[in-house]
Order: sequence, then structure tokens, then C-alpha cells
Amino acid sequence: MRVGQNPMKSVERIEPPAAVTVVVINYIPALSGYYAQSLEVLKRCLGSIVAHTDGDYELMVFDNASCAEVREYLLAEQAAGRIDYLTLADRNLGKSAAWNVALAAAPGEVVVYADADVYFHPGWLPATLQALEDFPNAGMVSAKPLLTPPDKSPTTLAWLEQQNQWQVERGKIFPWEDLWSHARSIGYDEAGARQVWEEHQAIRLEDQGRAYFVGAVHFQFAARRQVLLEALPIPPEQPMGDANFLLDIAIDQLGYLRLCTAENYVDHMGNTLPSGAQVLSGQPTRRRPLPGPVRRLLEWLHNRTFHWLYRD
Repeated sequence: MRVGQNPMKSVERIEPPAAVTVVVINYIPALSGYYAQSLEVLKRCLGSIVAHTDGDYELMVFDNASCAEVREYLLAEQAAGRIDYLTLADRNLGKSAAWNVALAAAPGEVVVYADADVYFHPGWLPATLQALEDFPNAGMVSAKPLLTPPDKSPTTLAWLEQQNQWQVERGKIFPWEDLWSHARSIGYDEAGARQVWEEHQAIRLEDQGRAYFVGAVHFQFAARRQVLLEALPIPPEQPMGDANFLLDIAIDQLGYLRLCTAENYVDHMGNTLPSGAQVLSGQPTRRRPLPGPVRRLLEWLHNRTFHWLYRD
């Protein structure tokens, strides 16, 4: 039996979701060994989003069955208003399946994805949105200059031959410093990074002071929500490894471009904090939770009012 009326029936308008949803997928099964610093890395990742994101956005975190300490931290961040949507999986789904859940659920018109070890610098969101405006046919845009094999982006290469707006430069033009800073974060030694730098040519686009490189990566990218819905679901065959490239391939095969900014706006941290790095606490930029005593008083009044109207 229903007693009284659901208060939501009197609500005439629901606040629409933000235009941009930032999605972070996280997995920290323990705070030891390989993962000893991973919680501090996660805090730095989320703190950089809160501190360095200008504009209308919401933060979504999908936790892929982390340990209790990590889940407690995420719940506290949500209670503090710094996480808008939080999913806590009871088992690790692997990255592809987690993508299928989180990216499909993101409500923003633009969805920005990041692994939980990505650090965002100021200005990253305006630069990302500018790239999507410059390329209405973009499928993935990474906010970091990257040297990626051109054969990973055949649709983009075919488009280059047909367009006449952007000036195209090819060759060994990718800055060594940019490649080396990223290569170190994913475990390359200098010799291996030098080999990649020597063997791969870069393709750079420029027009009216704006510049991009061909290629994007799956540890951080932005895409229009509709593009992702076309590309999903990704077959969840492996937890990581080559399965990571299935989203890249799907977006390319749908006929969309894969690009990255020529200026660096994000860094890949890996499983350790950079030397001298400090965790950014950040502050909630949208809603501010009520102080505990005030919230408890209002909840008590709400409860008593319901009883007075419908039970007493």
C-alpha cells in the first residue's frame, strides 16, 4: 500500500546533465607491490581534473573491483561532491567490458576518457573542445602530442589526401622530449624510445595557428557520445593487452578521424608519483554538500513532515 504521494511528482524540471562527462576507470586490487603508490596516483589524477577543468563537466568513476581502502576513498569523494557518478563493481570486468558499461552510460554530449594514472594540466578542456570543433568528423582526440604508427589510422590518412584546408607536414618532426617523457611513463628505456623515434614518421596538420598530429591513444581521449555508441560494445575478450586497440580500430572503421593536440595537456604517470609531486585535493566546483548538522536537521524535519501529513 502506498502512503502519501512521492515528492518527486511535484518536481517540474530535472537539471540536465553537463555537456561534458569525464570518465575514469580505476583498478587497484591492493596497496602493495606494483600498486603500492596507485592510490596516491589516483588521488592526483582526480585532483587534477577537479582543479584544472574549466567549464561545464561532470566526473564519472568506474571502479573495477578495487580494494576496500580505494573504495572508501571514492565514496568519500562522491560524498564531498567531487564525483558525480560512481560505479563500484564487485569483480574486475577488464578494461573493454568496463568501457562498455561506463562509456555507454556517460550522459554528456562529449565524453572524455582517462585511465586512472593520467594527470590533467590547465587548459585541457578548451583545447579538446576546440579540436572537436575543428574536426566535425573526429572520432578520438587525445590532449597530448603522441607519435603513433600512421597505419593505426587508415581513415585519417585517406581523409588527408582529400582535404585542402590543413597544411600537412610529414617526417621526423615529432619532438624527442615529448616522446621520451611519455615513453618513460610506460616502461621504455632510452634506447627503446630512441628506436621508436627513429623508425616512425609523424604527420602534423596546421591551419591558422592551430596544430595537431595524426593519431590518438586509448589511455586518454575525447569523443562525441554518438560516436562511442556506434563503436560499442567492444568484445571483452582480454582484460587489457591488444584488446585495448579494439576501440581504436572500431572508431577508425566507422570512418572517423584519430588525432591528438600538438601541445601537451595531459601526462601519463604510470604506477608511481613523479618526483616531488603533490596530490591535489581540489574543491567541488558544482554542488557543495550541506554541513552534517544542517543536513541531519533537514532530514529529520523532512521525515517528521511526512509523518504529520500521511501517518499521524
